[in-house]
Amino acid sequence: MANLQRPRRSTTLWSNTIARIHAVLMRELVRVFLAEFVSTFVMMVFGLGSVAHMVLGGNKFGSYLGVNLGFGFGVTMGVHVAGGVSGAHMNAAVTFTNCVLGRMSWRKFPVYVLGQFLGSFLAAATTYCMFYESLMHFSGGELTVTGPTATAGIFATYLPKHLSLWQGFFDEAVLTGLLQMCLFAITDKQNNPPPEGAQALVIGVLVTVIGVSLGMNTGYAINPSRDLPPRFFTFLAGWGQQVFSAGDSWWWVPVVAPFLGAFFGGALYLLLIGFNIPRELDSLEGSLIFEEQRTSALPKSSPDLPVASPLSPVSSAERAPALSAPPLNDPALPLEHL
Repeated sequence: MANLQRPRRSTTLWSNTIARIHAVLMRELVRVFLAEFVSTFVMMVFGLGSVAHMVLGGNKFGSYLGVNLGFGFGVTMGVHVAGGVSGAHMNAAVTFTNCVLGRMSWRKFPVYVLGQFLGSFLAAATTYCMFYESLMHFSGGELTVTGPTATAGIFATYLPKHLSLWQGFFDEAVLTGLLQMCLFAITDKQNNPPPEGAQALVIGVLVTVIGVSLGMNTGYAINPSRDLPPRFFTFLAGWGQQVFSAGDSWWWVPVVAPFLGAFFGGALYLLLIGFNIPRELDSLEGSLIFEEQRTSALPKSSPDLPVASPLSPVSSAERAPALSAPPLNDPALPLEHL
């Protein structure tokens, strides 16, 4: 009997453990953390891998266009992976802007950013492991930040010698502002959204366009979650303190500038475009006009027919056309965020 009861107890214990794990995973903050972690990892593995091809393989295996396509389609894949769970921000500046503008709760901010940073760090470690032998062959076994065999640029952005620190700051802020402005436009269902299912592709095209047209100066980090965690990984992996001191201590610019740029870009879209789009107000006005036309067509001499004015005691069924438009504060009509 004892031998027969042991498998049952073991099965029950295993089932209880699975049920507890499932209950934890179903919590909202856990779900969005995992979604941001996995989506950022996917984006960064494809993006960093494309840079590794360009640096380590020269013109034979990679190119600047290939880097833009790698990051662009990496973003597309990340949105497909987690867009339905967390919105797949994959960018701390985008998360910050959504919180500041009231489109997301602040209590989710550290959860989103932690998931993004850990996913990005793991992607850097994965890329390092996958290209380790090629990296050592190219660099002669010396991990350097500058020079003809520098490899730190595979993982993070660095300021060119001809560019000033504040020029780079301006560049990062403007590009991130354009990114956030276009993201709000793409996800605004009341404006001109892409067809159902094409949103991820359009966002990837947006990142690619930014890279091929405006990415030359600073490498268009435009994302603290893309730049800081891989930079910290290179510090630990052997590139040393120079990853933070190079380029007049450039490291803080891809962290700070995107926050400011994303906020101003998102705020400008809402102020100049988003708040001025005719929304449900037009539907409400149209329904009121319909109601007026309906009441004017009723015979005035018939005492048995009710007059459908806003103050008359008419049943809800008779006044259904006037209530067909959604109310202005309908919670079912929020603007989606990325």
